[in-house]
Amino acid sequence: MSAKSYIMALILSMETSTRVCSVSLSNDNTIVAQRQLFEANSHATHLTVLIQELFKDLPNITLQDIDAIAVSSGPGSYTGLRIGVSVAKGISYALNKPLIAITSLECLAQAVIGHTELQNTTHAMLYCPMIDARRMEVYTALFDVSMRMTEKISAQIIDSNSYRDLLDTQTIVFFGDGADKCRDTIIHPNALFLEGQFPLASNMAGLARKKYMNKQFEDLAYFEPFYLKDFVATVPRNKIF
Repeated sequence: MSAKSYIMALILSMETSTRVCSVSLSNDNTIVAQRQLFEANSHATHLTVLIQELFKDLPNITLQDIDAIAVSSGPGSYTGLRIGVSVAKGISYALNKPLIAITSLECLAQAVIGHTELQNTTHAMLYCPMIDARRMEVYTALFDVSMRMTEKISAQIIDSNSYRDLLDTQTIVFFGDGADKCRDTIIHPNALFLEGQFPLASNMAGLARKKYMNKQFEDLAYFEPFYLKDFVATVPRNKIF
């Protein structure tokens, strides 16, 4: 590709599908700045603050300079996704900038594929990001090493037989806050678990740039988060009676 045809893209990304609220600014595939807050139920009060802090440390770049906004489309926390998409759509509309959607599971997988801890594995390998969906249910998908989705995104109830047929022939790497609760249920020599993995805005840079180059933008009038399941409100136990 010639230098003249290579387009740099300054993209503001935000990820709110789990208890982690994060934002980042990327120029091409390079992270210019990022902010993360590991605090549950903080998205409504902190997302816009994190964005303000992001640009406060970049005196030569303003929000008006960005080329696009990328947001995690889900699945994940109903409330978190709703807040993230609302803020992203608001900025996109106000600045007349395109909106890019990245699934939370793609974002999570992007961070793990090629992880240094996995380089010595000799088996064929699949990557299984999992986001907690309460009890023993998770939002999940399967990816190969080239980030090709080999099993589409779904909600799965995990038991001792989950993934057994695949695990008999290849290694599967499980990660995300949903995988943490499945460690004692999915027991197999070819099951590997990585701890401390969350979908973060900084992991969206390459995925968002690819969509920007291909002009894969969302329609602001119709775009909604990918909830996957209907929202179910819970009633505190002390208010049942």
